[in-house]
Amino acid sequence: MNRLIVSTLFLLTLLTSCRNQLDKAPLASYANETFWVSETNTLLALSGVYRGGIQMAAAPTTGAEFSPTDWWSYHGLIMLEVATDNAYDRRGETAAYNTLTNGNLTSANATVSSYWNLSYARIARCSYFLENVGKAPVSADKLKRFIAEARFIRATQYFYLSQHFGSVPLVKKTLSPSEANTVVKAPQAEVLAYAASELAAAAADLPRDKDIPSSERGRATRQAALAFLGRAQLAAGAFKDAAATYKTIVDFGDNLIDPNYVNLFNGTNEGSKEILFATQYVKDLGPNAMAQHFFPAVNGGWHLFNPLGSLAESYEFTDGTPFSYSDPRYNPDDIGANRDPRLRYTLLYNKQTFQNQAYITHPDSSKSVDQLTTSKQATRTGFGMRKFCWEGLTGDLQNSSVDLPVIRYAEVLLSYLEAKLEAGDAIDQALLDQTINAVRRRSTVNLPAIKETDPAKLRVILRRERRNELALEGIRLWDLLRWKVAGQVLSGDFYGAPYPNAKNLRKKGTATDPYSRWYVTSKAFRTGQDEYWPVPQNEAAINPNLK
Repeated sequence: MNRLIVSTLFLLTLLTSCRNQLDKAPLASYANETFWVSETNTLLALSGVYRGGIQMAAAPTTGAEFSPTDWWSYHGLIMLEVATDNAYDRRGETAAYNTLTNGNLTSANATVSSYWNLSYARIARCSYFLENVGKAPVSADKLKRFIAEARFIRATQYFYLSQHFGSVPLVKKTLSPSEANTVVKAPQAEVLAYAASELAAAAADLPRDKDIPSSERGRATRQAALAFLGRAQLAAGAFKDAAATYKTIVDFGDNLIDPNYVNLFNGTNEGSKEILFATQYVKDLGPNAMAQHFFPAVNGGWHLFNPLGSLAESYEFTDGTPFSYSDPRYNPDDIGANRDPRLRYTLLYNKQTFQNQAYITHPDSSKSVDQLTTSKQATRTGFGMRKFCWEGLTGDLQNSSVDLPVIRYAEVLLSYLEAKLEAGDAIDQALLDQTINAVRRRSTVNLPAIKETDPAKLRVILRRERRNELALEGIRLWDLLRWKVAGQVLSGDFYGAPYPNAKNLRKKGTATDPYSRWYVTSKAFRTGQDEYWPVPQNEAAINPNLK
């Protein structure tokens, strides 16, 4: 979403109907021939395409959402981390996000239904726009850009659908009710190939980052389209193509790794050259409620999002060696001590301070509203989120303007190295310094350079770096799925923070954890079944071809 969007209300709602989720044809009562008469109206229509499912009103007083409203909304992007080894939903074992990968996924899952419905609603908006924008009295250059933006957005929806649902209907035009009720699924490879071809075409007609004025920040750029194209090529196993795509972005020289990691996520550096594409929010006009959902209880938050101990354990010591509880540098009273600084930038943990309030999660601290229990409206793991939580926010926690990065240049560099590695290309120190070490050496992180060039060893290092750098940004599940390790990683027991000598430590049965960690949950990802989400039950009931 960009700043342009918040000036529009529900234009595309007027232009579309909702008979079922694949039937989003224009309302017959709308005088379409009198709409495409000005550039202003065209920009309003384009704004509706960008808006997706994000809710806005004439004078919104809340940005709260309780299910995904878009792949790029905070519930759609950040909460997807709950389906991984990075986080847990406080609402419990039957919460929709938890059941995506704990062995209890069904076609009745509300989150799956939201992603499906909203994807096809946005696809329909894009198709409607593309079918009509040629009527508008705009210059050829502007028309070309408008078309490229709509193609980019539609292609990203098919990318997501192909990755999480597999085979899905490949709809390229607005549908009549009868067409929607009989549409068939296309093979995953065909859907992904279509997304890739559309992204490549869009990239050719979109302006580069350096050519976007600040007043248009948030609109799709060539780099954004190429970054999604790179994702599609990685997913398809076209590693040489992906490497070439990512190299194009690198060679442009428009983007860079920002020295300040924290400010990329707290709303104070939203124009950073590291951010290629972001969902943008505006206080009072188009806000979000991330703070309400993610802040600690002591700060008035609902603490729905709970990072897992396995994420905390992924961060290295400051000398670049992997974390170990047996290492003398491990400090149970300050688990961020002697560790990768991104641990402290990403997670809240016991005895830290947030907005000048002590965050006390110890299970024996009964007087703390943030005490780790199975009943308080507080943490379920002993950890909270710091990333995306701006300490400068006061007042209404549902009225935040903090943007949500969708793709950063750090991902581009790490993906470029991965593509080269998986393509079997030779890895030298120059490439490591250009990619993974550029990410690690930002001044607020400053970790030792990686020098490993052995492919098998480097793969382990790179995947850990990717997890730590991109933690809680909604990409971890996709990584686990495309690496084909979800069944291995998302099976077994998951723990929270360690509390040596705690009296109220939760255990799994009678088992004693050797590190005195709080037991959180167990996952049982079903290999061969849970890699792809089922078509929502109500959609398959309308159209049996979708079963």
